[in-house]
Amino acid sequence: MKNKHVNAIVVGAGAGGGVVAKELAEAGLSVVLFERGGWATYDDHDDDELISQRTTVLGNAFGPDNERHRRVLVNSDGTTRIVLPNEGGYSNNAACVGSGTVSYGAMAWRFMEKDFKMKTTYGHVEGSTLEDWPISYFDLEPFYEKAEWEIGVSGLNGANPFEAPRNKPFPMPPFDYNRSAGVIYDAAKRLGFSPFPIPMLRNSVRYDGRPACYRMRSCVGFACPVNAKNGTHNTVIPKALKTGNCELRINCQVAEIIIDEKGHASGVKYFDDKDKGRIQTADIVIVAAAAVETARLLLNSKSRMFPNGAGNNNDWVGRNLQGHAYTGAHGLVKDDLYDDVGPGATLAICDFNHDNPGIIGGGALCNEFTAMPYLFSKMRPPGAKRWGPEHKEYQRSKYKKLLRLHGPFQEIPNFSARVTIDPQVKDHWGIPVPRLSGSRHSYDPIGCQYMSDRAEEILKEAGAYHTWQSVGGRGLGGGQHQAGTARMGNDPKTSVTNKYGQVHEIDNLFVADGSLHVTNGGFNPALTIMALGYYVGDYIVKNWNGTKFKS
Repeated sequence: MKNKHVNAIVVGAGAGGGVVAKELAEAGLSVVLFERGGWATYDDHDDDELISQRTTVLGNAFGPDNERHRRVLVNSDGTTRIVLPNEGGYSNNAACVGSGTVSYGAMAWRFMEKDFKMKTTYGHVEGSTLEDWPISYFDLEPFYEKAEWEIGVSGLNGANPFEAPRNKPFPMPPFDYNRSAGVIYDAAKRLGFSPFPIPMLRNSVRYDGRPACYRMRSCVGFACPVNAKNGTHNTVIPKALKTGNCELRINCQVAEIIIDEKGHASGVKYFDDKDKGRIQTADIVIVAAAAVETARLLLNSKSRMFPNGAGNNNDWVGRNLQGHAYTGAHGLVKDDLYDDVGPGATLAICDFNHDNPGIIGGGALCNEFTAMPYLFSKMRPPGAKRWGPEHKEYQRSKYKKLLRLHGPFQEIPNFSARVTIDPQVKDHWGIPVPRLSGSRHSYDPIGCQYMSDRAEEILKEAGAYHTWQSVGGRGLGGGQHQAGTARMGNDPKTSVTNKYGQVHEIDNLFVADGSLHVTNGGFNPALTIMALGYYVGDYIVKNWNGTKFKS
């Protein structure tokens, strides 16, 4: 049976797509929301560490599966290899309703004012595509606020002295520090820094009909057993469905955006849950499949007017792939600090996001999420045995004595870090797969070293008798914080969309995920992606007259 024409198609039910679907459905537009995975719950996998989104030793608890999905990674020497979703080079995002918001750590950061104007702040960086966003923090501030209140964020207003201005406080109070955070807090204060509670998309008190978090250690990488971690799967998507205007189609793989002879998006080709090829037509198409899959879909959507892919006549789709270079330090203390109070990460230090001498950008440092035993087995000082009796003794004696202070360093975007389409390899449905190539900017390890030095300094002040660094910034960016491949901008020659996420030259095709990010900030990007979902949705609702967009 032929599908009924709708006003809007949203591809991807994650942080951005779930928000857009809700905004359009509540405004009265008919919406089909596509998700390549299904619904996920804690009971599906409980707290099995080996298939969590943190380790993926035996696969991904929330998808995608290894049998149907693959990507091609170009090595530094130019050779290629196929990577599967449970391998690090894949840059995986969960495939389920809510996507990564089901299993994420749920840090809820607003980007800082300077994060939106990196080129103005730091000037030209040789070999980079560093640029200002076409919007400011203040353009996005009302949508940050809406995300915090509609989805639910806990935090302490005014605690971060470096935070950009806000017009409304957090809707929930912050979480108390766990024991490791308390020790780091005291040390950071003695050194003159300004630690504060991490804002979290997690209920510190009962909120919007969902219970408060009970501080379970197996949190990041896992679904929440009590529904206290807030994502699009348990907030905006149910609200979209409740309107009766939104249909959610799960286990559907979108293959191509159909571009008609006039250069407009007229719908999508997709494979349904029975692997049958189908077509869904619509007035508007919004892509929110995360930076790798969004670029892949645009590049696979070729037409007479866009022979190199939708919106790609200037060769910017798939460029500037970014993530975050995680960096920091470990330290061993004499007395037990582990108190089994999840999720572990409760404290942040933002003194190093900007204004560091000789450093471009920076990032936040946080005490880390609880490491389950397998993940802890990888946290060894240089030269330590990774097998045998010494390894086992370390596991037994040091698990409760490890302090960690890490965070995301803001990568410097560059043109060669990119997503293209592999000319030979295809997935289960015969769709050409993404090909990931390039590397981070050569500057990134320098900034990461600075951050790791600061982390080690704080851990030593906190009483760590043995410290070692983990310095990021090498290889190709991406990962779960992937961004930048369909960046927004005012000039079609150097960007993919305009400042509203509207693809240049295709006025009814939009992007609403981290692909839009010109730069990726020094923070986890989830709240910014949600805010962009509200921002793009607001523009569509206000400017769609039922047949076309206002000029």
